[in-house]
Amino acid sequence: MKLWVEELLAEYNQGKNQLLKYRDRLDPEDKLQKEESLIVDSMISDMNYSIEWLRRGRRPGSMRGVDRKDAYPRAALMDMDLFPSLDIEPQEVQLTDERKKQMVEVLLLLSKRERQCYLLHMVQGMSLAEIGAELDMAKGAVQTYILRAKTKVGQAV
Repeated sequence: MKLWVEELLAEYNQGKNQLLKYRDRLDPEDKLQKEESLIVDSMISDMNYSIEWLRRGRRPGSMRGVDRKDAYPRAALMDMDLFPSLDIEPQEVQLTDERKKQMVEVLLLLSKRERQCYLLHMVQGMSLAEIGAELDMAKGAVQTYILRAKTKVGQAV
């Protein structure tokens, strides 16, 4: 006898496979089908997220079941003009241009890897393992870069 979650997982996997097959049939040279492909990619991404959530029994990316709640640091960085591609609205944080410049100066003190790891962790809320997979690095190296970045940011502020 299958549990309800196993049945739901099977349905989601089947739906995801159908979306993958549909996307493969689309012609990337055709403008309309290219737009359709982007929409289907988004749907596949959502399906992957849901499947991972069902498999693990908790939100993907959360560490030890605890969801990240540090909204202030993320909102402060996302309000900056550095991240125009993020479609996230600022949360009650209004930064002056002077404060934005100060934050940019602090971020520029970091090495490229420290800045990548720090922003992915603090702004995007990614776990160390996710960052490691994204940047093709060991989880321990990611942790070291983030700790160094936090130290430098703390000293600069």
